[in-house]
Amino acid sequence: MAETQQHGLCADGSAYTDPEPFGICSQGQQLTFLPAGADRREALMALVAEARISLKVCFYIFVEDHVGTQFRDALVAAAQRGVDVDLIVDSFGADLSDDFIAPMRNAGIDFCCFSPRWTQRYLIRNHQKMVVADDAKAMFGGFNIEDDYFAPPARNGWNDLGIVIEGPAVAGPVDWFARLKDWTDDDRAHFKAIRRTVRQWEWSQGEGCRWLVGGPTRGLSSWARCVGKDLEQGRRLDMFMAYFSPPKKLLRAIGRIASKGGTRLLMAAKSDNGATIGATRSLYHYLLGQKAEIYEFSPCKLHTKLIVLDDAVYMGSANFDMRSLYLNLEIVLRIEDAALADRMREFISRQIAASEHITPEKHRRRATLWNRIRWNLGWMLVSVIDYTISRKLNLGL
Repeated sequence: MAETQQHGLCADGSAYTDPEPFGICSQGQQLTFLPAGADRREALMALVAEARISLKVCFYIFVEDHVGTQFRDALVAAAQRGVDVDLIVDSFGADLSDDFIAPMRNAGIDFCCFSPRWTQRYLIRNHQKMVVADDAKAMFGGFNIEDDYFAPPARNGWNDLGIVIEGPAVAGPVDWFARLKDWTDDDRAHFKAIRRTVRQWEWSQGEGCRWLVGGPTRGLSSWARCVGKDLEQGRRLDMFMAYFSPPKKLLRAIGRIASKGGTRLLMAAKSDNGATIGATRSLYHYLLGQKAEIYEFSPCKLHTKLIVLDDAVYMGSANFDMRSLYLNLEIVLRIEDAALADRMREFISRQIAASEHITPEKHRRRATLWNRIRWNLGWMLVSVIDYTISRKLNLGL
């Protein structure tokens, strides 16, 4: 198994290929899903090339590699043809050199860096990923601007999901980006505004289509509040998640759904952070005891964030861990539509077919004393130490 996983193969040893793009109209929005890196890259560059009025761009990671340079040059070309370009990156995830930034500044791009200086706020990350063109079409999801996010499975690129949306709901990220831009421009005053707005903000088109955000706030963000309520009331859950280490309350809610035979969890077998995999595996004993079906995606690194909960689909930048639920700035689209939920379950089933089924017997064989120690240390690091320090420094809780 270890040898086949190194070459981007499925759990049964067959070659894995990314699914083709697919689209669906839901709640008045046209959604196009892009599971393959090459398709995401093509759609991203096309969105920038087609913009005529404005581009609102926000990414957590932006690297000076081949894709990063190509994307920068596309933004510069847009600005040179008269497009109003705003770019926000996170200072932790995008350590860009002055030479790399210079062409953007020279072209008139408004370049902003979230939390550019080392203060306690530096521990709060702007984890969002989105591009909005002409306030009419947007692309969002879990991917960043770096070669690995567009590389194929055979080169151990990240398995991820990009979503292009056209329709009235694009007004949601347009409004949210304006607030984010104000905070980023005003480094002294923005943090209190973030805390207040994260608790209150959501954009909705009826009950069926809602933009939610996560971030540091007293109480719960709209994302954490909404997904928590859905889990408490849910009957069927499918989750395809890169980083999974929720608090006990939400874990118990998942266990309750699983005990009724309605839970499939597809988690990472590969990542860039072994502690996150250990933290997830430390929860398997409980979840398997509640009859959850657990799978690990083995062909390549996993970065997808997707939840299908009854008829509701959650998609965006948020993982299902303490940071994404309570600390980092995140943006998530929730659409309630039975047809969309069915289609996304089909997509998850395709990925499960390429994954390793973690049965109770297999987990018991893995759970040696040394592995349990490593898994619990991973949980302690990502779910207790990191979360507690960041929250106390920023919220005083």
